[in-house]
Amino acid sequence: MYIKKQSQRFIHKGIFFLITFTFVLSCSNNDDLEPPTTTTTIPTTPTNPTNPTPPTVNYADINFSNWKVTLPVDEDNNGKPDEYQPNELVNLGYQTLPSVQPFMYDDTDDESLVFYTYPESSTTNSSYSRTELRELINPSNSRENWTLLEGGIMKGRLKVDDISEDPNSSNTYHRTIVMQIHGIISEEDMNTFNFSSNNGPPLLKIYWIDGYIWSYKKSLIDETTTGNDLLDTSNSTWTDEKQNLGYVGFDVFDFEIIASDARLSVQLNNETPYIYEDVSLDKWPFENYFKAGNYLNTTDATAFSYIKYYNLYLTH
Repeated sequence: MYIKKQSQRFIHKGIFFLITFTFVLSCSNNDDLEPPTTTTTIPTTPTNPTNPTPPTVNYADINFSNWKVTLPVDEDNNGKPDEYQPNELVNLGYQTLPSVQPFMYDDTDDESLVFYTYPESSTTNSSYSRTELRELINPSNSRENWTLLEGGIMKGRLKVDDISEDPNSSNTYHRTIVMQIHGIISEEDMNTFNFSSNNGPPLLKIYWIDGYIWSYKKSLIDETTTGNDLLDTSNSTWTDEKQNLGYVGFDVFDFEIIASDARLSVQLNNETPYIYEDVSLDKWPFENYFKAGNYLNTTDATAFSYIKYYNLYLTH
């Protein structure tokens, strides 16, 4: 599969380099406050060409009004992964942005939106790169987010279209995160405790691992933890509770996340939803935002992944 799909995409490579050296666009700040780290390795994996004609069709059913996108590159050399805001993506705007097109582009054959990524630029909070959407319930203020009490629903239809093999682990392929609920320290707590960063731990990560969909949900190591100690974002306070939700391989699948007061529901296709209801959710001190796309969990220089989304919906 790897060799076949690489050859099909090889024609895109030259255009990716032309885009990279020709266009330098301004991007907004990362909402995590920390400066990112970058690498300089350019993969051999080719990318998608820009659309030479004015766009008229929105193929995948995704409303960008409340999404910004983070790319795996730092073309403006500001030390942060490039980002594009909702107002730049809506009304087919993403189709006209030369710097976005190599990483988030339409596949007109199956009417999907492709998220392509490889290891290059990442934030300090992670070693991994991504082409990923980040929810903005208020497009003009990334500090405004939602609590579990307020809740929210994200659902989408997607598939892993292609991903590199992993020679350095027991897995056949590299793994990638396709959906998340990410925690963020509220503005109130930032002001109260004078934190230097608002970055919180991810409450929920949905992984594709060798064709299986895994749910990683944050839980307290010590359920008696209370008060300000709950705001500690380290692995000494919060750990991942892991659940295998089933096999999808490289096929299309549906996934839904429902977040509510002290409760999470995750559902793969028409399977029985897996429900989390526990003390850790009841004590979760962070605000939250949804993420969706392609968050490749490797720094291997030749790694890559292609995720296709056919639809993506948000409800609050």
